[in-house]
Amino acid sequence: MSKRRQEISKEERKEKLQEWKPRTRLGKLVLEGKITSLEESFAEGLKVREPQIVDILLPNLEEEVINVSLVQKQTDAGEKSRFKAIVAVGNRDGYFGLGAGKAAQVRNAIEKAAADARLNITIVRRGCGSWECGCGQPHSLPFETIGKRGSVKVKIIPGPRGLGLVASEGAKSILRLAGIRDCWTQSYGSTRTVPSFAYAIFDALKKTYEVVTPKDWV
Repeated sequence: MSKRRQEISKEERKEKLQEWKPRTRLGKLVLEGKITSLEESFAEGLKVREPQIVDILLPNLEEEVINVSLVQKQTDAGEKSRFKAIVAVGNRDGYFGLGAGKAAQVRNAIEKAAADARLNITIVRRGCGSWECGCGQPHSLPFETIGKRGSVKVKIIPGPRGLGLVASEGAKSILRLAGIRDCWTQSYGSTRTVPSFAYAIFDALKKTYEVVTPKDWV
């Protein structure tokens, strides 16, 4: 996506936010300023059901198209072709989401996937879980985590500071959006299937927030 197109999409998003009328309780609380972060909404048990909520709470969110493919469906009238897009969103500081969308045009498919990714956004718990480091900075993961999707399994292992991302190019783009700077990855199964591979990484990142650690009880 060119810089010009990114600027246009930002302007369009701002216009849509100005016209937005929330339909959910969380949306109304965000618009009124009573909830100012996603942590508060998760703590209250309120699920994000409108993508505009994420745009307001995370204004510096970035998008990246992971994959666009052509899918065909056989109907009574013949073959029906549509595009399927996988889009990742993140602020490079502990928030990440992944979504999919289908449409007859590529741009519409990407927009649907971007909206779906916002609805699926999660907090990524970061830390320094490598025994080789111990710096205490949130540059990696606090512990090893495994994600699965279909036949694909991905293991993310905390790495010492300065290691970088030891992963494929597709995995690197996802991990960077989530704010992970140092780690090892191991993958198994049909990793060439891009959607399954991307969702397996997303599953591994979600588990960092789902696991309860001793610090959570303090």
